Amino acid sequence: MIIDATEIQDIHFFFKLESFKEVYGILWIFAPIFILVLEITISVLAIVWLEREISAGIQQRIGPEYAGPFGVLQALADGTKLLFKENLIPSRGDIRLFSIGPSISVISIIISYSVIPFSYNFVLSDLNIGVFLWIAISSIAPIGLLMSGYGSNNKYSFLGGLRAAAQSISYEIPLTLCVLSISLLSNSLSTVDIIDAQSKYGFWGWNLWRQPVGFIVFLISSLAECERLPFDLPEAEEELVAGYQTEYSGIKFGLFYIASYLNLLISSLFVTVLYLGGSNISIPYIFVSELFEINKTYGVFVTTIGIFITLAKTYLFLFVSITTRWTLPRLRMDQLLNFGWKFLLPISLGNLLLTTSFQLFSL
Repeated sequence: MIIDATEIQDIHFFFKLESFKEVYGILWIFAPIFILVLEITISVLAIVWLEREISAGIQQRIGPEYAGPFGVLQALADGTKLLFKENLIPSRGDIRLFSIGPSISVISIIISYSVIPFSYNFVLSDLNIGVFLWIAISSIAPIGLLMSGYGSNNKYSFLGGLRAAAQSISYEIPLTLCVLSISLLSNSLSTVDIIDAQSKYGFWGWNLWRQPVGFIVFLISSLAECERLPFDLPEAEEELVAGYQTEYSGIKFGLFYIASYLNLLISSLFVTVLYLGGSNISIPYIFVSELFEINKTYGVFVTTIGIFITLAKTYLFLFVSITTRWTLPRLRMDQLLNFGWKFLLPISLGNLLLTTSFQLFSL
C-alpha cells in the first residue's frame, strides 16, 4: 500500500489537531483554578490596603501613600521584602514541623475556596457537603499553628500555639451549630443549594431574617476563628512576644499573615453565602424578571454581575471586621474561653433546637 505525500500531511495535521485538543482540555481544567487563585491574591492585597487605610482614618493618621497610587502597592512591596529576607531556623528546634506549620495553615484555608459559589454556576466544586467540608478543612489550620509553636523550641511560641488551638476549638463548635441550623432551613449542605433556597423571596428570603441570633453568633465566632481583635490572644505582642510567630522570619513569617487574611476573606464569603443570599440581588425575583428580564442564558454578563454582588456583600463585612479590630479592647484568655463555652455555645445550641423544632412542625 502506497501513501502519497498529501495523505501523510493530512495524518500529521490530524494528530496535531488531536494533540491541540488535549492540551486545550488540560488548560481548560486548570483555568478556573488559576482564575480563583488570581482573584484570591488580588483580594488579599486589597484587604491589606483597606485595613491600613481604615485604621489610619480611625486613628487620624496618614496611611500608605508612596508605593503606587494611594499606596495600593504597599502590600506587594512588603511581600517582596519578606521574600528576600533571611530565613532563620532555630538550631534546637524541629526543622520539619517548623517548616511545614505555616504551609499547612495556608493550604488548608485555600482549599476551602473551592466550595464558594461566587456567582451562578461559578463554583469550582459544588459538593453536597460543601459547608461541612469548609469546617473540616479549616479545623486543620490550628494544627499548623501548634506544629509551628512546638517546632520552634520556644516556650512562648509553644504557649501561643496552645492558646490558638484552645481558642479555635472553643469557637468552632458554636460556628458549626450555626451552620447546621442553616443547613436544616435549606434542607441541604451544598453552598449552591443554600443560595438557591434564599433566592425565592429576594431580600426577605435571606437567612439573616430567619436566623438573626445565629447570624450574630456566626459573626462573632468567625472573628475568633480568624484571631481578630478582640480575640487575638494567640499573637498578642504584649503577652506572648508574637505567640507562635516568635522564631519565624522571612517568607514563613509572611505566610502566617497571608493565612490570617485568607481566613478573614473566607469567613466573610461564608457570611455572604449563608446569610445574605450570595450572588442574588436584593430585589425580589418577581420584580427583577419584570423590570430587567434577566435570564440565566446571558452567560458572562450574569456571572460578572453575580461576582460583583458577592464581593460587595463580602467587603461590607470585611469593613465591619476591620473597624472592630481598631475599636474594641482585647479580652483576657479566661474571658475569651468563658465567652465561647458559657455564652455562645448555649445560645447556638438553643438556636439549633428551635430551628429543628420549627422544621419538624412545618412538615
